[in-house]
Amino acid sequence: MTIDFTLSDAQQELQKNAQGFAEGVLRPVAEQIDRAPDGWEAFLAGREAYRAMAKAGFTASFIPTEYGGGGFSMLDFAIAAEELSRVDISVPTTLLASGLGLQPVIQHGTHEQKERFLRPFVEDAEGDLLASYAFTDVAGGANFDSTDPSAGIQTMAYHDGDEWVITGEKHYTTNGTGWGRKGCQLYTVVCRTDPAAGADESLAVIVVPGDVRGITVVDVYDKIGNRGVVTPRVHFDGVRVPADNLIGQPGEQGKRIVSGAFSWTAALIGSACVGTMRAAFEYALDFARTEKRLGTVPLIEHQNVGFMLADIKMRIEACRYLTWKACHDFDRTGGLAEELPIMTKIFCSETAVSTVYDCMRVVGIASYTRDLAPLERLMRDAMVFPLYDGGNMGVRRRQLHDMFRQPGYDSMLAARGDVPPWQRSVR
Repeated sequence: MTIDFTLSDAQQELQKNAQGFAEGVLRPVAEQIDRAPDGWEAFLAGREAYRAMAKAGFTASFIPTEYGGGGFSMLDFAIAAEELSRVDISVPTTLLASGLGLQPVIQHGTHEQKERFLRPFVEDAEGDLLASYAFTDVAGGANFDSTDPSAGIQTMAYHDGDEWVITGEKHYTTNGTGWGRKGCQLYTVVCRTDPAAGADESLAVIVVPGDVRGITVVDVYDKIGNRGVVTPRVHFDGVRVPADNLIGQPGEQGKRIVSGAFSWTAALIGSACVGTMRAAFEYALDFARTEKRLGTVPLIEHQNVGFMLADIKMRIEACRYLTWKACHDFDRTGGLAEELPIMTKIFCSETAVSTVYDCMRVVGIASYTRDLAPLERLMRDAMVFPLYDGGNMGVRRRQLHDMFRQPGYDSMLAARGDVPPWQRSVR
């Protein structure tokens, strides 16, 4: 069998359509989102663009076809996400966050749960529904899988008859406000079902509809970048949901559900990083080809500028194909090949920060101003990539470290796209 990176006709058409959507719908609002007075207003500034994205089919693209969705492969989604993120990071990230919120249901839900929780997002004619992955406790999230009951996730759920009762405080709960600041359509809440048991026995994911009593949006954080992505603090105070809203079973399967959802976004964040780097490179390249800066020839004629641009372009290509392979392997293994998505998230996110900065070095001091170049915005946007969605230091490198410590670890697993032996029996 040969390895072929050629995009199909359908994928090329998808790429073209995503690029047209980005230029026609996202570009007119990108600056408005970034210049909004606070985080909430920045989020609202992207609402109509999000609605347009929903009506164009993007928000249902990752939902399986048997539940009415577009059934995009991960690679298809990555191709579109790169084009969207090249123009604006905020609205596509809101879409990605809804996908993350639905991943526990998509990957591990029963047929009945998928029908009940996914269908509304497909049938959302107005494009107003948002899902949120309520993962990070206010006290932190890096040690969510601690085996010590005194540590780890402190959001607790206890069984009361035929209901789960959930209490805890979450933040960076992307999309958790909904559009009305009163809650979103659906939360998937990471919690523990036994305060006396560690994650191995009690970690769980429970679906919580946003309209139940006990949910309070306490605060909306403002940020230096990704300003149109809403990241609120949300409290769950004695929230009651049916017992069958539990996805899978607590304990080892709960850990698998959490890591599977984050592997989905880990692979796709690579495409957002590539889109951001492309925007910076294209600006720096155009600048170098047209500006002389009081010299006699355009800057690109100088070897130091040309060589730096060459290095930048090589990084972008490397990140794109790493992302594509991570997405391909994730789809092929049903999400069990996790090493490459995690490496994609770490490598592409940190490469994006250094790459945008190198583009700023090509342009010079004008890149540091808000009015003369877009690079300062791209740098603010890129800086969050290593920090969010399971920080590279607190979560992602630790995930790789844990894999390396497994007795059956093989350094060629990622190259072959194989499922690690310790994952094969976990689903």
